[in-house]
Amino acid sequence: MNQLDALRSPEGRALLDEVRDTDPAHELAVATRLRRTHPAELVSAALGQARLRQRAAAKFGAEDAGRMFFTPDGVEQSTRAGVAAHRAGRLRELGVASVADLCCGIGGDAIALARAGIRVLAVDRDPVTAAAARANAEALGLEGLVEVREADVTEVDTTGYDAVFVDPARRGGRGGRGTGGRIFDPEAYSPPLSWAVGAARRAPVAAALKVAPGIPHEVVPEDAEAEWISDGGDVKEAVLWFGTAPGTVRATLLPGPRTLVGAGLPDPPVREPGRYLYEPDGAVIRAHLVADVAERVDGGLLDATIAYVTADELRPTPYATAYEITDRMPFHVKRLRALLREREVGTLTVKKRGSAVEPEELRRKVRPQGPNAATVFLTRVAGAPTMLLGHPAR
Repeated sequence: MNQLDALRSPEGRALLDEVRDTDPAHELAVATRLRRTHPAELVSAALGQARLRQRAAAKFGAEDAGRMFFTPDGVEQSTRAGVAAHRAGRLRELGVASVADLCCGIGGDAIALARAGIRVLAVDRDPVTAAAARANAEALGLEGLVEVREADVTEVDTTGYDAVFVDPARRGGRGGRGTGGRIFDPEAYSPPLSWAVGAARRAPVAAALKVAPGIPHEVVPEDAEAEWISDGGDVKEAVLWFGTAPGTVRATLLPGPRTLVGAGLPDPPVREPGRYLYEPDGAVIRAHLVADVAERVDGGLLDATIAYVTADELRPTPYATAYEITDRMPFHVKRLRALLREREVGTLTVKKRGSAVEPEELRRKVRPQGPNAATVFLTRVAGAPTMLLGHPAR
């Protein structure tokens, strides 16, 4: 708290501006110079905040990150700005004008909600985190729409708000937001998922609960919609929605957004490899919508337990990356090495599903050399360890 207050003082802000682009390799020399004219603790705090802002730029963009205030946990656990904006947009489309943001962290979601024109009550029980959320709303000119409250979310009255958004902590340590490992049992979240579901069901218009993307499908309540979200191909989170379409399962790909809504299809048949292999987006796989992709490309599975789709024709889809397969062989490192030398492959992308072989280990063994590029898939075909060689389809 004292560090945050000091950084927001005129002297602290001036220091933050001065160290904004400090290269970590030059940090000691910069610190030594600045400590001649500024308190040592303030210099250390400013340099630490500069490092956090540099890391946060990937999530918030350089402009916003350069004005915001972060904690180490806040940078690690906050929602990526594009994902938060997508969720805020959905709430706005549902007619939501006010949201109780419970477990608000440093305020990433509150910022997105406010920018969507939604009034926000942002609550976090950690005093430093709540102070950072308040500072961030002010830094971005959103204090008129965001009220930050330091409190236990289970004791906050959300009456008068159209919706609730709950982001339970999913790490061990203080308040679930410490440095411990990830928590996979939803009832071990802080607060537990069952409490968050109860709060969601009391919301008059809608509710959204942010959960880990690995949440078991069987624990998703029947009256919830489940959405898995990826950003730039990386799965970021799952959201349980209330007040939308109960029982619906969807995968949303950002930027876009592009959304695939499940049709409740049976598992695709297993078939022999065709000319093309489709690698579904991670959100599609997590949402168990591989069958929906297979139907779109008129394909089947290479193996009943692996999320690779194969087809005879190229049918581009945003929900999977297509590769043209040129070679198929049983798993055999020497044969692969010989084939790569014959094709003069020096850039080798290794992808695997259903194989224990590590990509870097395989690269060391085959020692690719040459001007060409290829992709090798280490997988199973009808249960048999197999290598498929190809390249992105054009």
